[in-house]
Amino acid sequence: MNLHFQEGPSRQYLQDMYNSVILKDIVQRNNLRDVDLLERIIGYALNSIGHVFSASNITKYLKSEHRKVSNDTVLNYLNACTTAYLFYKIPRQDLLGKKLLSINEKYYVVDHGLREAVYGHNARDIDQILENIVCLELLRRGYTVTIGKTGNFEVDFIAEKGNKKCYIQVTYLLASPETVEREFRVYKDIKDNYPKYVVSMDELDFSHDGIQHYNIRKFLQLPHDY
Repeated sequence: MNLHFQEGPSRQYLQDMYNSVILKDIVQRNNLRDVDLLERIIGYALNSIGHVFSASNITKYLKSEHRKVSNDTVLNYLNACTTAYLFYKIPRQDLLGKKLLSINEKYYVVDHGLREAVYGHNARDIDQILENIVCLELLRRGYTVTIGKTGNFEVDFIAEKGNKKCYIQVTYLLASPETVEREFRVYKDIKDNYPKYVVSMDELDFSHDGIQHYNIRKFLQLPHDY
């Protein structure tokens, strides 16, 4: 995957930052020799922001690109990226089994402006960018963040801090009754009384059944602890 940089002063600044992180914090610190492989893995992760994937997903993609690499190598390169704070790795937890899951995490980029400069397509991938914004805000506020799996459904974020906890589902628009049903349905099997939110770009309030809906701007302006 070749990464094509956009033009313009701010994008040039972000491009320079990206190159600095790649060369200094990842390649040199970890003594990585295959920079092309690293960039391909980063490109895959940037494309997959907000989507669960595993090392085997990347190895299969690389195989289609005629690059043979082991799962362990992919994991080592991804760990180098998270150690350099290019990405945050968010683990998944089984809400019914009460345990962390060891596969299919999500990765979020430290700055979605960096994603635009490096990979592009932020305007096209607005749903992924909204998730990235919410994730970064939760981390900034000091929450421990995980993804929740409940049966066949998944909650985008579980945010915990001390005795505080909340659930957050992020979507672009609640554009149809089917979309409303899908986004609110994920909470059906979660029986505790912690706050449950659906966050979108909609201006209308779709709150119901004790689940609070917020426009993302209003959600980000809520008091420091949800």
